[in-house]
Amino acid sequence: MAKPGDRVKIVTADEPYEGVLMPDEKDVVVLKLDTGYNIGIAKSRVKDVQVLKDYKEKSAPAAKAEQKKGLPTVAVLHTGGTIASKVDYETGGVVARFNPEELLALFPELKDIANIRSRHIRNMFSEDMRFAHYNLIAHEVEKEIKDGADGVIVTHGTDTMHYTSAALSFMLNNLGVPVILVGAQRSSDRGSSDAGLNLLSAAHFIAHGKDFAEVALCMHEGLDDDWCTILPGTKSRKMHSSRRDAFQAVNVLPWARVNVRENKVELLRTGYRKRAKTSVSVRPFKEQLKVGLLKAHTNMYASEFEAYKGFDGLVLEGTGLGHLPINEIDDFTKEHAKIANAIGQLTKAGTAVAIATQTVHGRIDLNVYSTGRKMQELSIIGNDTDMTPETAFIKLAWLLSNAPKDKVKEMFETNLVGEISARLEKVLPKKFQ
Repeated sequence: MAKPGDRVKIVTADEPYEGVLMPDEKDVVVLKLDTGYNIGIAKSRVKDVQVLKDYKEKSAPAAKAEQKKGLPTVAVLHTGGTIASKVDYETGGVVARFNPEELLALFPELKDIANIRSRHIRNMFSEDMRFAHYNLIAHEVEKEIKDGADGVIVTHGTDTMHYTSAALSFMLNNLGVPVILVGAQRSSDRGSSDAGLNLLSAAHFIAHGKDFAEVALCMHEGLDDDWCTILPGTKSRKMHSSRRDAFQAVNVLPWARVNVRENKVELLRTGYRKRAKTSVSVRPFKEQLKVGLLKAHTNMYASEFEAYKGFDGLVLEGTGLGHLPINEIDDFTKEHAKIANAIGQLTKAGTAVAIATQTVHGRIDLNVYSTGRKMQELSIIGNDTDMTPETAFIKLAWLLSNAPKDKVKEMFETNLVGEISARLEKVLPKKFQ
C-alpha cells in the first residue's frame, strides 16, 4: 500500500507518471513530479500504483562548523520562508521546518567559504512581517556584528524581502560589514530549488566581495544555476510570483554578480558603503505606527482615502508621473473633487501623505501637469523621487519613527541610503537584453 511520501509510478490508460505521492484529495491522486510541481490524476484513471521507494523521513544531523583560520566569520540569522521549507506529507503543504543546524547540513559547502555560526530568530512566512519584526532582526544583526561577524546573512521569505531589506538599510546606522538577505522561490527539497545557490553566493560575496558594506539581497540572475546578483536593499523589487530570477534592481544596476562554481565576483558599479570598524547602532521603528499604502486606479471614491483618517502616514501609488484622480471635469467626475478634499483633510489633520509611481521604473514629476501642481498644494510629498512604492512606504514609516515632524518632507525627498537615484539607469533584465 503506497503512502504519502513514497516514490511511486502511477499507471493510467494513457501514460505512466512517476514522482512522490502526496495526500489524496477526494477523488484525485496527487503526485509531486521531479520538476517540483504537483499533478492531479483522477482515481478513475489509475490502473496501478507501484511503490518504487518507501518514504522514510530523515532528521538532518546537527552540523558542527569547525573554525578554520583565514576564513571570515559569517553569521546566518534564520527567519523562515521558502529557503528553509520542505513538504509536510501530513498536510501536503510546504512549511518552514529546518532549524539552523539542518540548514548547514543541507549546504555543507558553506563551511568551506566561511566560518559559519547560525541561529534561529523566527520561523515565519514573510507576509506576516510587522515593524516589530524589523526591530527584532535589526537588533540581532547588531549583536552579531558587535560579536565580531564579518558579515551577516538573513534568510527570509521572498514575498516581502524587499520591504525588510529597505527597512534594514535605514535602520542600521554606521554599518561597517555587508548584510545580505537571501530567499528562495522554490523549497530546499525540490530539484529546481534556488535555495542552495542563493545562500552559497551570499556567503561567497561576503568572503570575496572586497570592501562592500551595504544591506543587499542575493538572488538568481537568470533561470540557470550559474550567476546570482547582489541587489541594492532600497532599489529592488520582486517582479515575478514564482520564477527564480524574480528579483530585479529598479532604476539602477545591481551591485555585483557572483558565480560560486567559477569562484568569481564581478562588481558592476561603485559608490557603496565600504567596510570599516564602526560602532553599528539601530534606529528602530515605532511599532504601533499606522502607515498605509493605497494604489490609484480609475473610478476611485473619496471613502477610499477617508479610510486612512487617524493614520500617521499614507503612501499613494500614483499613475505615470505620480498622478491621482482629483480633477472635476464633467458630471461624471464630481467624486474627484471629494477625493481632493479627502486628501486635504488628511494632511491638515497631520497625516503625512507621500506619492510614488505604480509604474515602478521612472521618477515622480509633479511639475509637468496641473494635476501634479494641485497635489503639491494638497501637501503631498515625494516630488522628484524615484523610490519604489514599497521603499517609499518603509522610508515614510522610518522617518515618522525617527525624524522631527517638520523635517519629514525634506528628508523624504532627500537621498539617505541610496533609495533616490541621482540619475536613472536604463536597466533591463538579462533575459530581455
